[in-house]
Amino acid sequence: GYFEQRVVECRFSSKDLQGIELIDSYVFNQAEYIRFNSTVGKFVGYTEHGVKNAEAWNSDAAFLAQERGELERYCKQHAPIAC
Repeated sequence: GYFEQRVVECRFSSKDLQGIELIDSYVFNQAEYIRFNSTVGKFVGYTEHGVKNAEAWNSDAAFLAQERGELERYCKQHAPIAC
């Protein structure tokens, strides 16, 4: 069978909210093929399929803005619980 997984994580380097990083990874059969990193601010592909998706997703301004907003919506909202 096939295994598809999406892993979203917030990395806290300090208690300061400026030190939060959002990592949104897409994995297929234990191989990460695309990742959004809030520090980089865009999707990066690691396989041929991932590179094609990254180009498409990065060219969609609304989709990219939504992903960038996840840092505020998800990570910073949960920072008091995690830190």
